[in-house]
Amino acid sequence: MIEPFVIDVPQERLDAIRTRVENFDWAGLADAGEWRSGVGLSDLRRLVTHWLTRYDWRAEEQRLNRWPHFMTEVEGQRLHFIHVRGQALEGARKLPVLLIHGWPGSFLEFERFIEPLVADGHDVVVPSLPGYAFSGRPQAPIGPRRTGELFHGLMGSLFGDARYLVQGGDWGSSVGAWLAHDFPASCAGLHLNMVMIQAKDALPETAEERDWAAGRERSFLQDMGYAIEQATRPQTLSVALSDSPVGVAGWILEKFGAWSDVPRDADGRPDLWQAFDEDLLLTNIMLYLVSNSIVTSTWFYRGHVLEGSRWFAAGGRVDVPTAVASFPDPVFPAPPKTLAAKSYNIVQWTEMAAGGHFAALEQPEVLLADVRRFFGSVSGA
Repeated sequence: MIEPFVIDVPQERLDAIRTRVENFDWAGLADAGEWRSGVGLSDLRRLVTHWLTRYDWRAEEQRLNRWPHFMTEVEGQRLHFIHVRGQALEGARKLPVLLIHGWPGSFLEFERFIEPLVADGHDVVVPSLPGYAFSGRPQAPIGPRRTGELFHGLMGSLFGDARYLVQGGDWGSSVGAWLAHDFPASCAGLHLNMVMIQAKDALPETAEERDWAAGRERSFLQDMGYAIEQATRPQTLSVALSDSPVGVAGWILEKFGAWSDVPRDADGRPDLWQAFDEDLLLTNIMLYLVSNSIVTSTWFYRGHVLEGSRWFAAGGRVDVPTAVASFPDPVFPAPPKTLAAKSYNIVQWTEMAAGGHFAALEQPEVLLADVRRFFGSVSGA
């Protein structure tokens, strides 16, 4: 059963979050070297000051509720999603679109995509990953492949046997890739702004491919500590995060600073305020706090390990028409097209001049234009 849903966080929950923010012990927090050693405390304090003096969750809640939100259950998993119906063009709608976020993002990433895609004639569906925001907690950690099955079921409950289009970045790219891999008859087109999943035997061969693989290995050693912790010991981490809203803000803010395509000074401090404003970052953080989904959001990394979904099997391939928007992500750059083409049916590849990991927020117009171009080119779209 699909039921309308309205975001209405109990005031007691908001008061509890605010009290913890107000009581955070800044004096006991030593500085290990600003952004060279993790989140920059000066930027975190700027965000928290805005939180306590100017941020208005109720205004943000009202703004988010302008979209039609729904709840449903697919194979025992509660799912939250936005669904906006497309405008009929010449008596017919185009294929529905599924937009999939990642961590530490949320459905908020796609707000600026909804109206243009609806105007193009697409029904637009933006779900929250299982265990994120208002989607229910899974009974146990699940990863991108299982989530692809659940989202395929969601689209089936909404549109029956109709084919649909998919876009994703971060974990959304993995969910989308597995969905296209496992349900090629239903997925008419896959658009990615990150390429995470490749066939196990899709090995780097050219000098360019080997350079990319070496860079990925260096990045893994420098930047993937958070992922190892979330993939192996999410429960221990959740004990700390569930009790500290400022801790959650620091955990998430560090990724927005480290992964975005923004200027950095000689000490590595990112000018993240060039790409994001405080209200946007805080609303994204609050979506993890108001439901305490910061705890189960990290389960996704554990589920990824448990289900063994890091690779397609040797010889595996996504034959669905695929587009890649390759942004200059400072930590997770896309592989060379030649390498990605070993695992995907690449029909559109765009090298972007600017924009990092959070492309839907950093360069929304550029990414949206690429998505619309691809969706418009897919047969029957």
